[in-house]
Amino acid sequence: MTENVAAVLQAIRANLDLTQTELAARLGVSFATVNRWEGGGNKPQRAPMARILELATDAGIDTAEAGDSTPVMPRRRRGTRSDVGTTKSMEQMLWDAASSIRGEKDAAKFKDYLLPLLFLKRLSDVFDDEISRLAEEYGDRDVALEIAETDTELLRFYLPPEARWGAISGREPYTWPLDDRGRTTEPKDIGEHLTKAVRAVVRYNPTLSGVIDVVDFATERNGERDINPAKLRGVVEAFSDPRYRLGLADVQPDFLGRAYEFLLRKFAEGSGQSAGEFFTPTEVGFLMAHILRPRPGETCHDYACGSGGLLIKLQLVARELDKTSKVPLKMYGQELQAESYAVARMNTIIHDMDVDLQRGDTMINPKFHDTAGGLQRHDIVVANPMWNQPISSDIYEDDPYDRFVRAGGITTGKADWAWLQHTLAVLNDGGRAAVVLDAAAVTRGSGQVNDKERDIRGWFVDRDLIEGVILLPDNLFYNTSAAGIIVILNKRKPAARKGKIVLVDGSTAFTKGRPKNYLAADAVIDLARKFIDGEPIVGAVARITLEDAKQADYNLNPSKWIERPDAEALVSIPDQLREFAQLDNDYREISTALATLFGGVRA
Repeated sequence: MTENVAAVLQAIRANLDLTQTELAARLGVSFATVNRWEGGGNKPQRAPMARILELATDAGIDTAEAGDSTPVMPRRRRGTRSDVGTTKSMEQMLWDAASSIRGEKDAAKFKDYLLPLLFLKRLSDVFDDEISRLAEEYGDRDVALEIAETDTELLRFYLPPEARWGAISGREPYTWPLDDRGRTTEPKDIGEHLTKAVRAVVRYNPTLSGVIDVVDFATERNGERDINPAKLRGVVEAFSDPRYRLGLADVQPDFLGRAYEFLLRKFAEGSGQSAGEFFTPTEVGFLMAHILRPRPGETCHDYACGSGGLLIKLQLVARELDKTSKVPLKMYGQELQAESYAVARMNTIIHDMDVDLQRGDTMINPKFHDTAGGLQRHDIVVANPMWNQPISSDIYEDDPYDRFVRAGGITTGKADWAWLQHTLAVLNDGGRAAVVLDAAAVTRGSGQVNDKERDIRGWFVDRDLIEGVILLPDNLFYNTSAAGIIVILNKRKPAARKGKIVLVDGSTAFTKGRPKNYLAADAVIDLARKFIDGEPIVGAVARITLEDAKQADYNLNPSKWIERPDAEALVSIPDQLREFAQLDNDYREISTALATLFGGVRA
């Protein structure tokens, strides 16, 4: 059957009348993973293969007809088996672990501890899988370990003995060496052990410096540990549950990545104003990716990448759109905050994606350059920069890359359009971009005299660089309850869209949630389809000309151009009372007339 997985999956969907999304939910994997399986991009591992066989039986499919029904998969570590049923079960495990540290109310404060710990567990389980692979090749696990220690390049990441999960959890013995003075180096508790472990990992894997070692698990304040060692031990025990093993044969990168992003979302919900610095709602990222429709091999850039989620979603959607391609996107991200940079590195590695991530202030010091020293340009740019950010005009005036003066001028207000000027500077001649901004960014200055932000917006419109604007619902983002917009730029519009701007009102497309609203999966696809089609729809989509925009003084808010069909003129209460009184009077007059007319009629 392993050679006919695609055919079996298609037969299951046909017999059970399932979409790929519904099949993915039944199998506990992502939509993108099912897409790759059906496209022959890769083969299911043991755990999902077992679920496929079970579902095939339920669907009445004889898998024996497809050949060998025993899948050949990499061996697991001895004594382990996977029983991860759904993404939801793993999400709950992760959040329970976070909550167990200090209670649900304060759990969001401890993302800097939980995320590296989860990442270390993933590294350790993958390490064990790779050692098992070498053991099959060389015939003995001890020999495989010796070879790995001699040539660490054979592995993705080499983990020294004290950093392996068996030693951390106490399930495998480890003898700590003595120091130069003959004293034991054994840590006093689990907090010290974890700190030693992550530092040891960085010694062997320098590329993880500043990623996994960003916190000290044994930090003390006023004589007390930030995290009680007993509670930290409880988290380690939760992660040690064999049902939640995170190796290559247990969970697909997309599967674990979704659970990881769930944890980021939960942390964001409890982080208030700071949340927007590292996390864009998952569904907004998917909407942007479905609009841009990335193609294999394209270069993609996020200059304010936070946790890396927007780039990851570009790659996931690219796989959906071209299930047979082996060519990944070439992805580049820059992030200023050290904590967010570390989260982005972990997030991309967990998703098994190669992203060139750099730290730095994009507005002052963009990190990616071409061979001539200018800004590197890309096929696709996505970003959710800080909204309404005040930036000194000196930065614009003294810009060595001339991003601002030549692209509409220098703004003296908020930096939203300065970010779009930077976006334009890092797009290649056929490039396209989707940038999330405050909704006010497309209206500020309209109707005013000599407003520089409006003038920059007009410069973009007059040069036909804006392909569209999508208005998002209120209360969607974690750092504000205000509505956001997605501005789509295109330096090479299709012929049918030249001289036009597509405006989509998605303000009512939300599903009510706590504490934030969200876009359901069908709403994401619907909004993307409406934008891609670009045809006017009453109450949802408008298509205006550049002259229309100019006549409106470059006000591009979709709500200005789209009239909702259910919008009725509001009637004041006194007017309503007068109308009711008139109706009552009419009723009395009709009743009197009828009584007079039929008064002489007898039954």
